[in-house]
Amino acid sequence: MKIKANGIDINYEIEGAGPWLTMSHSLACNLHMWDEEAKRLSRRYKVLRYDTRGHGASGAPAGAYTLELLADDLHGLLQGLGVQSTHFVGLSMGGMIGQTYALKYPGMFKSLALCDTTSRYPAEAAGLWTERIKAVEARGMEALVEPTLARWFTEPFRKSHPEVVEKVALMIRGTPVPGYVGCSHAIPKIDLTARLNEIACPVLVIVGADDPGTPVAMAEEIHQALPASKLVVIPSAAHLSNLEQPDAFNQALAGFLEKAGG
Repeated sequence: MKIKANGIDINYEIEGAGPWLTMSHSLACNLHMWDEEAKRLSRRYKVLRYDTRGHGASGAPAGAYTLELLADDLHGLLQGLGVQSTHFVGLSMGGMIGQTYALKYPGMFKSLALCDTTSRYPAEAAGLWTERIKAVEARGMEALVEPTLARWFTEPFRKSHPEVVEKVALMIRGTPVPGYVGCSHAIPKIDLTARLNEIACPVLVIVGADDPGTPVAMAEEIHQALPASKLVVIPSAAHLSNLEQPDAFNQALAGFLEKAGG
């Protein structure tokens, strides 16, 4: 399904009944990154998944995006669907959107799960993102498929679960170049650590123990900035911890949501 919000078409899916639960995916993925979670969680929640601007079947205008723009997209979607409040789960870029949204629109989130994400990048990270943008603009998304998969999954998992890895590879290949580039301008500019204490809702921080992109130290920084938050480190998982260790991920998430008033 699609809705016009904040100047673009946003693709979304809704499953289940109960309290609203919104899920936001990683860069170079789409709402199908959450297929298994939606299947499980829709037994107790009204699960809303959507394709971020520049991804999946949502609009992908050219130009640099900002996290504030992506948060406004989410707000337009929620307002368009009549959502008054929702639990929120975001992984990587989705977690950055969640933090930005929670600070810009306080009171909308019943709870916030921040998974394999960060609240700030060091200044030296900007060059890495510039190189990725150049690679994609020169050679298309195929240039990033293999290096991205190597960061997102541990080597043993890549060897033992080729079907999961291939599903993600297809999402990476299918990401529009303008969308990847637009979001890659937004991501390295995140700098929210000092403001996290303004977030009043319950917060869960999940991170794969072997995540090289947003490592445990970044999750710990979020956790320390939010003393009431809960931190869960998932063993034998890299960046897409929900796909690599789904049982551990979903156990942590379900328990948190139940305590948060789901």
